[in-house]
Amino acid sequence: MSKTWKAVERAVARRLGGRRVPVTGRGGAPDVEHERLAVEVKHRKELPRWLKHAMAQAEAAARDGKIGVVVLHEAGSRHEQDLVVLRLGDLEELLAPLARREATLETSWQPGKPHGSGCGQT
Repeated sequence: MSKTWKAVERAVARRLGGRRVPVTGRGGAPDVEHERLAVEVKHRKELPRWLKHAMAQAEAAARDGKIGVVVLHEAGSRHEQDLVVLRLGDLEELLAPLARREATLETSWQPGKPHGSGCGQT
């Protein structure tokens, strides 16, 4: 039994630490609300073979802990408009250090709590 698009959106939201936005309340909102990303999820029976082949090429060339990515460029467009495709697991890996850093920053400072190295204190 295949997953519905709603189940796919929920799964992606869960994996990224976001929240699925219900269709009735979207009004220009992304499929998944996230602190750092505006996530649009597309569920298809099958992805284009050429795209899967390009990802396989990128992954085969990735060595020493590198992440395979595919850059899609449309002729005549500016490169900042190019699309980047990578695996969801790799995106999670890239976001994890940012989430840990933000969590550390949130818990490290508290009002009234001394902070710093202690330099200049008597």
